[in-house]
Amino acid sequence: MLLSRRRFVHMAGGVATAFTTLPLTAEALRSFQTVALATADAPVRLDSNENPYGPSLKVLESMRNSVSMSNRYPFHEYPVLVQRLAAMHDVQPDRVLVGCGSSEILRVAAVALLGPGKKFVQPSPTFETAEHFASLAGAEVISVPLDPHFAHDLEGMLSHIDAATRLVYICNPNNPTGSLTPRDALENFIAKLPSSTTVLIDEAYHHYALQNPGYVSFLDHPIADDRVIVCRTFSKVYGLAGMRLGYAVALPKLIAQLRPHITPISVNAVVIRCAHVALDDTENVQDCVRKNDAVRQEFFAQAAARSLKPINSFANFVMMDVHRPTKQVAEYFRKNNVWVGRDFPPFETSVRVTLGRPEEMKEFWRVYDLQAQST
Repeated sequence: MLLSRRRFVHMAGGVATAFTTLPLTAEALRSFQTVALATADAPVRLDSNENPYGPSLKVLESMRNSVSMSNRYPFHEYPVLVQRLAAMHDVQPDRVLVGCGSSEILRVAAVALLGPGKKFVQPSPTFETAEHFASLAGAEVISVPLDPHFAHDLEGMLSHIDAATRLVYICNPNNPTGSLTPRDALENFIAKLPSSTTVLIDEAYHHYALQNPGYVSFLDHPIADDRVIVCRTFSKVYGLAGMRLGYAVALPKLIAQLRPHITPISVNAVVIRCAHVALDDTENVQDCVRKNDAVRQEFFAQAAARSLKPINSFANFVMMDVHRPTKQVAEYFRKNNVWVGRDFPPFETSVRVTLGRPEEMKEFWRVYDLQAQST
């Protein structure tokens, strides 16, 4: 059930009040992090690939302290964040573009590079926002099924790419499958693209894939190619999905093409302050990744015990064939106060499950077993 605007405002107001009045102690902040779990009728949210642990305590403290500057435009804070991100990736600031979530980066790329008579090529299924903006731009959208290993079928994508292809979208690890496409295969693919074709590599789930040798970031280990845009987000491991912050890194000429289409002052002052603290809090990032790894391993063990075979995941979610229509299964879970991902054609009998806290995953399997017992 979608939230009405009135209910959303009521909920947001309640959270804001609690956030303002809580004594700023570690215990109070920890309680704030778990307030959703403590609410009896709150659903178990395993549907949107969010970080179930939320921002770190240090980030929450920064968030509270930064609210007092909400009457000021972030003119001065914005370039400082750009410089911070540029330094982190060892590039000049003119190679960084910050937006309201990485979704804005996808929108800007579509507006700047696509239009009627131009083509957009992507894997299928994948994160749908890029396709949405490509369609709005009037481009022809070509969706190429994943290969049998659930990686990008790069040869299949190449067969659809010609001089009219202006943008190719690569999500790695891929959403909704959590699967990886090896770095060497991607480099070979990029080398074969026409000079007029730009490839946008979405590394939203970068931190969760670092332990896999097949994954190598195009930011941490860039290639000298002026057709590549890499985007990252603060929505996942940093736990700031509700605050909206993402960014792109590319060569200056390409960033200059994108920049005129970015929404002016699209990044709020509070999230900019939080971003600095989140980047500094490497211990929390490592802790979230460790927790996710443990929950993911347990998920696969529980699935195997039920003769289920999920797709091998390198993200904070898992896609699993449950041998029943996705919409039917998702509706059943929601009726039992557990939210799982929507359907992703052509995977008509698979569900995407965000990896939550251990207690949330126990509830997922409890509800799953109830369904199994009723059939």
